[in-house]
Amino acid sequence: MESRQPNSTDEIDLDHATSARRIQRLSSHLNPPLLDGAGAETAVSLMACAARAKLEVDTEQLSKYMRGRYRDVQQGVYDYFNSRHELQTPIEISKDEHRELCMRQLMGLVREAGIRPFRYVVDDPAKYFAILEAVGSVDMSLGIKMGVQFSLWGGSVLNLGTKKHRDKYFEGIDNVEYPGCFAMTELHHGSNVQGIQTVATFDPMKDEFVVDTPNDGAIKWWIGNAAVHGKFATVFAKLMLPTHDTKGVSDMGVHAFIVPIRDMKTNKPLPGVQIHDCGHKVGLNGVDNGALRFRSVRIPRDNLLNRFGDVARDGKYTSPLPSINKRFAATLGELVGGRVGLAYSSVGVLKIAVIIAVRYSLLRQQFGPPKQPEISILDYQSQQHKLMPMLASTYAFHFATSHLVDTYGEMKKTHDEELVGDVHVLSAGLKAYVTSYTAKSLSTCREACGGHGYAAVNRFGSLRNDHDIFQTFEGDNTVLLQQVAGYLLKQYKEKFQGGTLSVTWNYLRESMNFYLSQPNPVTARWEGQDHLRDPKFQLDAFRYRTSRLLQSVAVRLQKHSKTLGSFGAWNRCLNHLLTLAESHIETVILAKFIDAVRSCPDEKSRAALKLVCDLYAMDRIWNDIGTYRNVDYVAPNKAKAIHKLTEYLCFQVKNVAKEMVDAFDLPDYVTRAPIGMQAAEDAYTVYTQYAGF
Repeated sequence: MESRQPNSTDEIDLDHATSARRIQRLSSHLNPPLLDGAGAETAVSLMACAARAKLEVDTEQLSKYMRGRYRDVQQGVYDYFNSRHELQTPIEISKDEHRELCMRQLMGLVREAGIRPFRYVVDDPAKYFAILEAVGSVDMSLGIKMGVQFSLWGGSVLNLGTKKHRDKYFEGIDNVEYPGCFAMTELHHGSNVQGIQTVATFDPMKDEFVVDTPNDGAIKWWIGNAAVHGKFATVFAKLMLPTHDTKGVSDMGVHAFIVPIRDMKTNKPLPGVQIHDCGHKVGLNGVDNGALRFRSVRIPRDNLLNRFGDVARDGKYTSPLPSINKRFAATLGELVGGRVGLAYSSVGVLKIAVIIAVRYSLLRQQFGPPKQPEISILDYQSQQHKLMPMLASTYAFHFATSHLVDTYGEMKKTHDEELVGDVHVLSAGLKAYVTSYTAKSLSTCREACGGHGYAAVNRFGSLRNDHDIFQTFEGDNTVLLQQVAGYLLKQYKEKFQGGTLSVTWNYLRESMNFYLSQPNPVTARWEGQDHLRDPKFQLDAFRYRTSRLLQSVAVRLQKHSKTLGSFGAWNRCLNHLLTLAESHIETVILAKFIDAVRSCPDEKSRAALKLVCDLYAMDRIWNDIGTYRNVDYVAPNKAKAIHKLTEYLCFQVKNVAKEMVDAFDLPDYVTRAPIGMQAAEDAYTVYTQYAGF
């Protein structure tokens, strides 16, 4: 088809004027403030200059701000394993060899390197989680085994027991003389802990509890440390007390008991304890997961972890809490540290993957303009779109989980009820959101590195397989997000009944009516870069979305409850509820990221963090732009400006991507991927050496 030609000078001028306006509008979307208002005739050249402009990032200062006060203790972990080559996990290793190596690694860390994580589980949780992240970077199986020993088995003794338990078991747990398990999950029950079927019946004649597995569904399953190394287990069971009525026994609810499972000298299972191996897994094969069945196993009455419920010699039950549900909630509340650790460690895994993918994308070159040199694959917009929002998210998650760790530590010190509720829900939400995001990102990083990402030596396969279960244990992610949604609805109800709101939910308390009001038709059209990069606009957008979702799901639940009942209504609205929970968690993450940017003392680091913070915010808004468009929160032209700004920020972050991943401060001997080495010139040399060249 023949193109239409202008037929007059006026038409040519009009076309030029229209083009100029379009260029000017585009420049206002994409350019930094110094370009705003630039004439159309200079806009393109100024944009080219801006594209070449690059932030100066002081990697050392940024790293210092990121890693904080526990940088030295993490470096101690790295240095120890770097000096002990026989303790480094090889690329190819059998399940049984990996399990034994993992145990030697743990023993070496504690007894040879003198790093004693158990000392910090209660007294300095932030230091404990810093060690856990570093250990997981060495080998994720080792990180999980350490978590089972100190956080789950040891943590249950400290948090659910009393002084007599601490005095008896602390030293043995600390030096790994008492390796132990955490036996909560059953073959038929995982997330629904109150439904577990294992029973512990008190025998007043012998002053003992008798632990029984009543059926195959009650076999304790997936119990870390059980298959090979565990000598003790914290067993969760229904506490049954004998009565003088026709029932014979009274169910006092789920309690925790210390049950010895192996002979301390021979390592053989004790009488009545059957131990089986859960076998080869998709990942984490350095962890010896096993199954436990108990057949009339007798334990002393003192082995009841009795902080929230106790049985006297005469069989009388006492508790500081009035009901089974409150005791159960208090018990699980004390075990929330596992979720905190998983969320924090998952960010550590994401850092490694992003480092490898970004460095390789800067190194690898292919294609390019005709008759010109090849360009790095990170110069391609598609690669930037894959990796730069991920890099921004990694920073966002780092600050959000660091805040969670600090809040958890404060909760352990003060036992403040408001903080307890805050940590419970925030840990559930961040664990679910971060581990799901990391799992998807690991596959994206593998694909972004092409065929070389498929080589086992470059780690994406092992990272992906080992991390995958993070989405399931310590609470299935879908179940945890429902807890977040349920808590939001509770807060929403209390808001309109005049109640108070806890710290994390401040924006609901302070501005709920504002966020539920009709969008301002003027601000809905604002599309300047200063506006879009304003933290207030970004937070308002996130909070508005969450508030709308919360209001609409509350209305839907009320409507469906009339015909379906509360359970049926919840199930009918489940996808809506999950979206609400994710929206709220994204809001919290952004708020903590903005706080971290403002608090950064180094000007250059603050500018770099502001850039990736803006990308995190714009990327999330653009990913859900349909929601904002549907309620006219964002006008069409503003939506286009958000899209363009997101692409531009991806490009700008690409320019400092090397410095941003270097600031994670993970040595090559920790990332251990030839294609992800810090010195690009060494990458192919080391990689080919693995193949024998």
